[in-house]
Amino acid sequence: MGDPWLTIIGLGEDGPAGLSEASRTALLRADVVFGGARHLALAGVADRGRDWPVPFRIDPVLAERGRKVVVLASGDPFWHGAGGSLAAHLDTDEWLCHPAPSTFSLVAARLGWRLEETLCLGLHAAPFERLVPVLGRGVRVICLLRDGDAPGALAGWLTERGFGPSRLIVLEALGGPQERVRTASAERFGLAGIAHPVAVAIETAGAAGLPRASGLPDDLFAHDGQITKRPVRALTLSALAPRPGEVLWDLGAGSGSISVEWCLAAVGARALAVEARADRAANIRRNAGTFGLSHRLTVTEGGWPAAVRDLPAPDAVFIGGGADSAGIETIWGAMPVGARLVVNAVTLESEALLASCHGIRGGTLMRFEIASAEPLGGRHGWRPARPVVQWSVVK
Repeated sequence: MGDPWLTIIGLGEDGPAGLSEASRTALLRADVVFGGARHLALAGVADRGRDWPVPFRIDPVLAERGRKVVVLASGDPFWHGAGGSLAAHLDTDEWLCHPAPSTFSLVAARLGWRLEETLCLGLHAAPFERLVPVLGRGVRVICLLRDGDAPGALAGWLTERGFGPSRLIVLEALGGPQERVRTASAERFGLAGIAHPVAVAIETAGAAGLPRASGLPDDLFAHDGQITKRPVRALTLSALAPRPGEVLWDLGAGSGSISVEWCLAAVGARALAVEARADRAANIRRNAGTFGLSHRLTVTEGGWPAAVRDLPAPDAVFIGGGADSAGIETIWGAMPVGARLVVNAVTLESEALLASCHGIRGGTLMRFEIASAEPLGGRHGWRPARPVVQWSVVK
């Protein structure tokens, strides 16, 4: 490695006293030092300091290429920090990083928690709904929060969702002279005067949390009746076979229930929902927000196949309604080799189309007939749902 022009330094609440010799040398030699106002004050860099722009962007740093530049970040710059954003735009010989212990590590060290068994989330710029997929009885979570008001808001959010008995440990300014650790339950949260930077550790109690098997109850979703019903949804997710990091095209998405469960099923999985009706597209966005998935589930309003022209290539495609021969052929042509296609049909015409597609392309053709027990006079009887035909195939 040559002499990088950029040094990324992890800074703790103890300021320069906690830095390594290499970090202090880089800070001393720097022509320009970027960081938040708190970090710049801790480092004492005077007129060399440049505050981050709002909203955050890295182009001011890149504009200084060729000078000696330091970027200050909290703890480990590559865990919810600026490090990853910078490194993505630089060659590896342009930068060097000197990390410090992350806030997550400091919290675990104070509480004696096994970090590998603890969920760690940065919620300083994200909604509390990001917790929805991970909360459950006995789960431990460490959250980084935006300001001193956020712990109280988090306590209220947890209480509204049945997690009121959860124990919250509020940790302020860890590693510095102003460090403070206090505890309260979510439902009886009365801590005042909370100072930033702040983290909250949660020992979850109360509600059971979200089931992780496919086929969530229909009433968890906002919908107008246009929804892939729970049993069929479970069978459809099985055929789609979500894997970590994969991309789904959900065409004619209706409520977006398939997209939601696709994202919940695998780490980093993303869904691109296409829906022609604005009211249903609004329901999809609402469902994405409710389940904490707005960052992984995006909505395109319009009809398919025209709306998919500019979408990233899919790993799987689901067509829940409105399929015709021309549309399927267009989607098939847009799919990369190895991608999976699943199409559900309830009309005789659509069934015939899928039988024809199966004859041409192969794959698996299935027919689901599902009935539910309902009152019948003083007893009970079976009420059948419409049969669903499903064609699934790998290109």
